[in-house]
Amino acid sequence: MKKILSALLLLCSLTLMAQENARFRKIDSLLSYLNNNNRFLGQISIREGDDVVFEKAYGLPTAKTDEQPNKNTKYKIGSITKTFTAVIIMQLVEEKRLKLDQTLSKFYPQIPNADKITINDLLRHRSGIVDYVNADSTTSMTTPISKKEMLSKIAAYKPLFTPNTKAEYSNSNYYLLGCILEDITKTSYKNNLKTRIVDKLKLKNTYIVDNVDTKRNETLSYIYKDEKWEAVPEWNMTIPFSAGSITSTANDLTMVVRSIFSGKLLKPTSVDEMTQLKESYGIGLVTFPFGERKFFGHTGGIEGYKSVVGYYPSEKLGISLIVNGDNYNRNDIMIGILSIYYKMPYSFPNLKTVKVDEKILKSYEGTYSSKDIPLKINIKTEKGQIIAQATGQGAFPLNAVSQTEFVFDPGGVNISFGEKTMLLKQGGMEILFTKE
Repeated sequence: MKKILSALLLLCSLTLMAQENARFRKIDSLLSYLNNNNRFLGQISIREGDDVVFEKAYGLPTAKTDEQPNKNTKYKIGSITKTFTAVIIMQLVEEKRLKLDQTLSKFYPQIPNADKITINDLLRHRSGIVDYVNADSTTSMTTPISKKEMLSKIAAYKPLFTPNTKAEYSNSNYYLLGCILEDITKTSYKNNLKTRIVDKLKLKNTYIVDNVDTKRNETLSYIYKDEKWEAVPEWNMTIPFSAGSITSTANDLTMVVRSIFSGKLLKPTSVDEMTQLKESYGIGLVTFPFGERKFFGHTGGIEGYKSVVGYYPSEKLGISLIVNGDNYNRNDIMIGILSIYYKMPYSFPNLKTVKVDEKILKSYEGTYSSKDIPLKINIKTEKGQIIAQATGQGAFPLNAVSQTEFVFDPGGVNISFGEKTMLLKQGGMEILFTKE
């Protein structure tokens, strides 16, 4: 009897393993499908607890085998750097070397409203300070700039709003936080990153570099243009500094978010503070909903790189996707990955695209309603693409597969236009809409 029971348990275990492997094979198939069709270059890591259960990198389809990236290939992560900066600031708070309610005037009184802007305001993007990256055309992304010059530039901006009255994302906030932590610790941001996070977690692939060096297994970012991938010019890393200058891997990023929530970097009270949201912003963290789940993490974008890392505490699940070849919506890729991971219905996107004349697209614009459901759908055209938005929902782009048929693959939406009509198909339903 014991032998039979053992055999049954072994069979169940093997069945579960096969199902798990099937999930990851399908995720790999999705990313390979996008990669082979020149829609995606990048790297993924999925971590359950402390264990990486899936990891892979996808390079230029035309590259030789020995030129392909791997799990240790490094990418610039852009604004995910802000999560690292926030962790260091919270460590200084725990060490009682800094207070969240301390004002900016103690460090940089020349900044407008410095006596009203707190460290907490900077961390949560509630300072009203203009974002130097998007503020004007005088900030060159390729020309080095000293901290003194950047501080003068930030001080010259007129405030957008009274501190702590609203939230608006600004790289200036985290640039200033980097300067402040250097002032307090009397050492560089680069050294703080190494001693306070990298060495503690024994990370081997996270650091700050000026330029990509393939000899260090780093990779450039690319844009798909004229049916080929072209390298994107690099920024000078004095520009993003503590707001976006870190280079890392997907595995290291899932390790960092796991370590934040497991107490390896901060006390639970600090993590609780970081995850308290005000107008969508926590401290170095934002949230990403997926169904009923709420992931904590951050996104990043620099040069041609786009990255995301998220952590779902109740399942101890960490996931990171770094894109260095941007020719498909990163959010749509993540929806596909998570749908497959959670065994939800998901069909691979139809990458067939048909060119539709602008006049035809414009003829479809308008508001459509149906007698069958109390929902209206607005159709408009932006940059040669149809954008649809249902009442009370977010807008989504439609991909043309014929002159009259358009799809939104992540949502399983198919829309066909007729003479002042629109037929929507989704989840086995067909609903006819009429243009008002």
